[in-house]
Order: sequence, then C-alpha cells, then structure tokens
Amino acid sequence: MKARIVYASMTGNDADMAEILEEGLQELDFEVESSEAEFTDASDYLSSDLCIFVTYTYGEGTMTDEVADFYAQLKELDLSGKYFAVMGSGDRVYADHFCENVFDFEKIFKQVGAKELTPPLTIENAPDDEAIAAIDQAAKEMADQLND
Repeated sequence: MKARIVYASMTGNDADMAEILEEGLQELDFEVESSEAEFTDASDYLSSDLCIFVTYTYGEGTMTDEVADFYAQLKELDLSGKYFAVMGSGDRVYADHFCENVFDFEKIFKQVGAKELTPPLTIENAPDDEAIAAIDQAAKEMADQLND
C-alpha cells in the first residue's frame, strides 16, 4: 500500500508530525513518501493509495502561500478511489480558528472524491508524548481500515 504524506511546517511541529506518522506507517508495511507542500505538486497524490496532508494554521485561519497554492492544485484533482487523512498543529490562543486549515483540507479532499479513513487529528503546538501516541494510533487505524 502506497502512502503519500505532504506537509507544511513553519516551526517544525508539522514536519515532526509527518515524520512520526511516516515511521508509524512504515512499521505497518506501508510504502511511504513524504515531502513539503511547497516542493510538491498535488498531482503526486495520484500515484498513491493513501493521501495525507499535515498542516499548521497561521493566526486566525489564514492559509500561507505554500498551503494556499497546494490547496488550489488539490481542488483540481479527481481523487475518487483514493483514501485520505488530515492532521496538523495549532495554537489554542486562536480559539475559533484552532487548526482551521486542517478542516479546510478535510473538506476539499471529500470534494475531490477521496474517502476519509480517520477523523482529523489536531494537536496544540509541538507533538508531546500524548500527541505521538495519537499519531501512532491514527496510523494503526488507517492500516486497519485499509486491511478490512
């Protein structure tokens, strides 16, 4: 099973999340490729079974340029027959906008025909032990869903 993780990370938190997820999926026998959103074309998802996007939310829900560009590319795809998962970090100081971009990507993946495997996973700031366990659990849930 091929998984593609694309991530956007300003502080390194989401890069860490992507790396933890990549390792978890590899342990579950996935072939995983990861890359940063600004160096990736959304069409790269077409060669994978599982499409994963990990992102931060800047301030009050703003998509930074690299995230917005990737979002625009994703909007043009047909991912019918593909599966997806989204996750990301945020800061609860932004209350109503906490991890808003994660949910924006959940909506667009559904609009382009992909099937959601796990609910969006959101964490505050850097991944701590609890977040690492949640990411590992998400990887296991993805594997379980795809192996049924």
